[in-house]
Amino acid sequence: MNLDEFLHNLHYESDKIKPREWEANWDDAPLPYKLYRGLPVVELPADIPLHLEQKKRNAKPNLQEMSHFLKYTYGLTQVSQTLPFGEQTEEWTAYRRFAPSGGALYPSELYIYLKIKDLPEGIYHYDAAHHRLVCLREGNFDSYLNRALGNRCDVSSTFGTVFSSTFFWKNFFKYHNFSYRLQGLDTGFMIGQLLETGRRMGFETGVYYHFLDRAIHHLLGLSEQEESVYAVIPLSVDPAMNWFTSDETEEPSTAASLCGELKPLDHQHYVRSKKISDYPMLIKMNEACMLDSFPTHEQMEKEKKEEPAHPFHLLPRVDRLSYDFSSACRNRYSPGMDFVQKPVNQQTLSALLFEAFSTFSYRNDLDNSFQKPPYRVSLYCCMYNIKGVPNGSYSYDGSNHALQPIQEGDFRCRLQDGLLADTVNMTQVPLSFTISGPKDHYKNAYGYRGHRIQHMEAGILSQHLLLAASALNMGGHPLLGFDVQSYDDLYKLSGKGKTSLLQIPLGHFSPHPRLQGSLHG
Repeated sequence: MNLDEFLHNLHYESDKIKPREWEANWDDAPLPYKLYRGLPVVELPADIPLHLEQKKRNAKPNLQEMSHFLKYTYGLTQVSQTLPFGEQTEEWTAYRRFAPSGGALYPSELYIYLKIKDLPEGIYHYDAAHHRLVCLREGNFDSYLNRALGNRCDVSSTFGTVFSSTFFWKNFFKYHNFSYRLQGLDTGFMIGQLLETGRRMGFETGVYYHFLDRAIHHLLGLSEQEESVYAVIPLSVDPAMNWFTSDETEEPSTAASLCGELKPLDHQHYVRSKKISDYPMLIKMNEACMLDSFPTHEQMEKEKKEEPAHPFHLLPRVDRLSYDFSSACRNRYSPGMDFVQKPVNQQTLSALLFEAFSTFSYRNDLDNSFQKPPYRVSLYCCMYNIKGVPNGSYSYDGSNHALQPIQEGDFRCRLQDGLLADTVNMTQVPLSFTISGPKDHYKNAYGYRGHRIQHMEAGILSQHLLLAASALNMGGHPLLGFDVQSYDDLYKLSGKGKTSLLQIPLGHFSPHPRLQGSLHG
């Protein structure tokens, strides 16, 4: 199967990329976190605040503040035990984090290059299981990292850099090749949580989707046969820092030359699975995504195609939500079959959309600045029982804070029929959001890397939408198990060259019986 065929089937005919006889072997499942062996560790302070207040800062964080940042971004925060209920006959225990993940498998791993007073400069892995840092490589790597980012970042002005990777087997064991879509989205969910946590702590952040992959993997000591970095996110406290301007006086480096500057690492880690199946298509896709040079500005500009705005239903003007971020993180819930139908008024809908799109404006190397408003991914919604808004399907125009009508009607049954499994009772859902993007997945500008960039941006927007929903005492349930063509037809996306990427039913809920406890220091 060639890569274009794989991506087509991955999106529209997923049954063709997964063997019918494939079943997850839960008795030999991998751990949902990576554990290194025999390396020095730094225990992080366990006194995590129940409330993370908005800060303004001009000094680097200390180790305690980094502990807070890592815990809120990607730490284990909850143990949930679901009791036998309905057709489910066995108990199920999951260790959850503030960001959602398909099947609660968390294929992403988090590494960080730190330069703060309380520990030696170097590259660390965040051990989420024990809330500690594992030292992989000591030293100052400003010059190396700057060149791996194409001389586009003043790394010397940062106090740290986060590397978000995907560990292929952690969800391939369950979803087979379909895991490729989930991995990009999961990374986006985590990045969305990181950006909002960093904003609350007064950090300046920028997301780099383009870097010399093999040089970054060599720095971290990763095997490209099992893991790959998807995004690099420097952290700073300097608002005037130079983020994306290329230094044309320096000769571009190659991955091979950079790798030759550092000794290779050969660290051991524990997966738990005794048998790991091959995943050749994931390896093939990952290799096709590798960068040996950087896209030109002209290539990136081709992707800036905004739809003409035709606002029809202007939403009430609202201010940004003022809410307790920590409580919203703790209370975030994926309702599944637990949605209950309650009316939603226009003020709530307006606040939800305004907050999600306001926080989605983030600094990145695709725009060489802040993306405002979002144009690479779009938001569509089927609405039912929204006071003052006729039932129907709409697109959201973030520039004008308005709804553009597509079709009038009650589409709950059509949405239900489009689900590949009865995971959500759509009759109880007032707001069914669909995140869409170009059908070509930015391939013209970014090659095969464009697919995972698109899904990461869909995940970032989704996480901001879920946090806003939680702040408004509602829940959202991200779904990939739907008939894409059916949803594309519903929103008339094909004529716009777009396709549905992710479905998020959202509304009020009543949780089912389960034992749940917070993992809080």
